[in-house]
Amino acid sequence: MSVESVFPALEPLLPRVSKPVQYVGGELNATVKDWDSAAVRWCLMYPDAYEVGLPNQGVMILYEILNELEDVLAERTYTVWPDLEALMREHGVPQFTVDAHRPVRAFDVLGLSFSTELGYTNMLTALDLAGIPMHAADRTEDDPIVLAGGHAAFNPEPIADFIDAAVLGDGEEAVLEITDIIREWKAEGRPGGRDELLTRLAETGGVYIPRFYDVEYLADGRIQRVVPNTDRVPYRVFKRTTMELDEWPYPKQPLVPLAESVHERMSVEIFRGCTRGCRFCQAGMITRPVRERSIEGIGAMIQTGLEATGFEEVGLLSLSSADHSEIAEITKGLADRYAGTNTGLSLPSTRVDAFNVDLANEISRNGRRSGLTFAPEGGSERIRRVINKMVSEEDLIRTVSAAFSNGWRQVKLYFMCGLPTETDDDVLQIARMAKEVIKAGREASGRKDIRCTISIGGFVPKPHTPFQWAPQCDPDTVDDRLRKLRAEVNQGDRSLARNIGMRYHDGKPSLIEGLLSRGDRRVGRVIERVWRDGGRLDGWSEHFSYDRWVNAAAAELEPLGVSLDWFTTREREETEVLPWDHLDSGLDKEWLWADWQDALSEQEQDDCRWTPCFDCGVCPAMGTDIQVGPTGRKLLPISPVGVGSPVRNPSLTSS
Repeated sequence: MSVESVFPALEPLLPRVSKPVQYVGGELNATVKDWDSAAVRWCLMYPDAYEVGLPNQGVMILYEILNELEDVLAERTYTVWPDLEALMREHGVPQFTVDAHRPVRAFDVLGLSFSTELGYTNMLTALDLAGIPMHAADRTEDDPIVLAGGHAAFNPEPIADFIDAAVLGDGEEAVLEITDIIREWKAEGRPGGRDELLTRLAETGGVYIPRFYDVEYLADGRIQRVVPNTDRVPYRVFKRTTMELDEWPYPKQPLVPLAESVHERMSVEIFRGCTRGCRFCQAGMITRPVRERSIEGIGAMIQTGLEATGFEEVGLLSLSSADHSEIAEITKGLADRYAGTNTGLSLPSTRVDAFNVDLANEISRNGRRSGLTFAPEGGSERIRRVINKMVSEEDLIRTVSAAFSNGWRQVKLYFMCGLPTETDDDVLQIARMAKEVIKAGREASGRKDIRCTISIGGFVPKPHTPFQWAPQCDPDTVDDRLRKLRAEVNQGDRSLARNIGMRYHDGKPSLIEGLLSRGDRRVGRVIERVWRDGGRLDGWSEHFSYDRWVNAAAAELEPLGVSLDWFTTREREETEVLPWDHLDSGLDKEWLWADWQDALSEQEQDDCRWTPCFDCGVCPAMGTDIQVGPTGRKLLPISPVGVGSPVRNPSLTSS
């Protein structure tokens, strides 16, 4: 039966809200399909505002993959701002998709991609506006399967009460398998109801259904064990890994936002995974092994995407883009291909020790020379050994000197505060490093207008990393160190201090993120209480309320014998059962513990991509190996394909 659009009820409300264009849909390359011809219907949500959610690569890829199937329909929904939420409640307008403005509750699946845990309250807003029961236990066959994915899904326990399922890892093949199971179950007449569908999903071994697992606790609040409560589900759920990225060249038709968004560019993921072994980096740990796209695959995706969108900038994405084994050939080939056009390239993520001026010159060859960005993460050599960020100050000075001598004028450096074993001095050395960068830049360039911006975030220990056992630094200590750092920057030579910018976030949101990232099912009641007390858009500083979270944690956790500090600033022991231990990221827990001990003794770990295996467990668990070039191939020249081609001169060739 067809589902009616809610747009007639929504449209009169839009002149009364800010940025109404974000709710109207109709973006270039958006897809609207016939409802009645679809056997399975997905609603995909990035649980944040449109301007943040639309550029998200994960949602965009799944949207396109699903809509390529003839009998499958996928639409998108995002978090509405509080002004529209109030009007929707007043006028009875439910959570809707931006594609055809269909009510979210009418879909078979509501798939949410969480890149940060601070989006959990946004999920509750969407569920409530949609009329979907907030608790999974209260849903019926008429409600969508609420499915969580993204990095935060590697510990979905804090939202276990609200979701029906979670998928760990890559989604490309997972959504197709889930679609097949739902299609077959519906075709059979929905035998066994909702429970049977969830059981079939769980039986794959790669879909986690929280309701099929019971958590038992010890008297001191720690977890005793997590066990299945039905015999058709596995004891451990494995992560999904898409191995041959060239077989998944998505998005082919990237979405072009109608409203201003956080990334005004076309992005291509050039490889997935990382073996650098930074101990703080959950993304680097859970996306192993490294899988590279070929130079031809990258070139084809960029050409197709540019012709489909009209974007003038291409971001070459990965966790550390300059680590692609053929990055020099890729950047030179692309610079040659698009020379004389308006098409620019960017490497949003570059390590100091993978950077060179030739690479930077190729990236900026068309005349766009913005500042360079690096992430030393720690101010002192000692703390960088602890976090396994193997970048020396000499490396940094040498790199920025070369850049400044070649015409760059500004550099941004990213750091973290509150790292394990950190002292005041480790943080204060950030100021000294920034001043040395300015001095080196002036000497190399012969100019005084050299600028350095230091950007500092609070460290949050994450699951499936060596720091999953670490105590989190309390916000007062973090804020005190940042105040001391500000004073240190302003000490001494005023001409240096004037050219150093400082941006930082206070430690309070980080502590709440820490509660949500390492919490267990008991934290769910905190999330719900915060939401009921008005918590919305917690990733936005103007909406976040630390006091609201602290008060909710005290009210909900302390009667259970645990607390906010118990989940955050407490150090875990080796034998403690962690809330996510039954969720398999491929990493061996004993290896993670050994790496945590190496961190405490300030021992570095090599990059296994170029050294013998050190048994993290991923490759054997995945039945695969790290994909490493180089292939020796070149980016082939191309000719204009049509009116939209960004290549205007057919004679342009590459190396």
